[in-house]
Amino acid sequence: MVKIIASMGRGGVGKSSFIALMTKYLIEIDETPILLVDADPDQSLGDMVGVDLEEAGKKTITDLVEEVFFKAGGTLAGMAPSERMENAIWEEGLYEGEHFDFMAIGTKYTEGCYCTPDAALKGAIERVAKNYKYVLIDSPAGLEQLNRRISSQFDDVFEILDPSKKAFQHVRRAYRVISEVGIELGNLYLVGGYEFPEELGPVAERELGFRYLGKIAYDRTLRKFVLEGKPLLELPDDSPAYRSVKAMLEKAGYVSFKELLFPG
Repeated sequence: MVKIIASMGRGGVGKSSFIALMTKYLIEIDETPILLVDADPDQSLGDMVGVDLEEAGKKTITDLVEEVFFKAGGTLAGMAPSERMENAIWEEGLYEGEHFDFMAIGTKYTEGCYCTPDAALKGAIERVAKNYKYVLIDSPAGLEQLNRRISSQFDDVFEILDPSKKAFQHVRRAYRVISEVGIELGNLYLVGGYEFPEELGPVAERELGFRYLGKIAYDRTLRKFVLEGKPLLELPDDSPAYRSVKAMLEKAGYVSFKELLFPG
């Protein structure tokens, strides 16, 4: 059974880093294949996992929407966008790697909302999810993707916190939207970004009512990798950031099938 996971939070808190390090961990414990979905128009996740769609000859979903529906003179009338987009996504939008596949919503350079790209992304996830053990979604800072239900379910949501009142408000708003638009939710976990004081963890857990797993450790090597555009999958296993994410995922029950059969 596929698990659909999302990282959420305000801009710049470490959502993409968390998903990249989670990918590294799942590969390490042989929990593959994985589909990575960059739903953030800022497009950070590709750099962090070493995927350049343009270099690989692939296109973002937003670019494909532009080509299929506008440049080619198509119309949305009478047919769901996901149906029109399906072949284009499989042929031109899906990067296929050794341990994970990757797709990105991309940046929209024309006027208008992300309604059509979001609808195409939702259709793509629904059709392809069954082929993977995990679908990991790097969400944008806003809540629009929840309103548009790019996924009808999340097994786990990891809300990355910065030390601000707005971060707490983001959690409350995200959970309210999830509840009111009818998205099925398994667990919502709280994770501190590297600037989040450890002592605020119990406060966040008490005020928000969700389990706090810990914080992403400050890591100079990780910052250097991000600055230089090196994939975080190549971080050493003793990286403080990686070790902290690994510990949090183990707390949340992410262990190998072998470990479940033969604990210890």
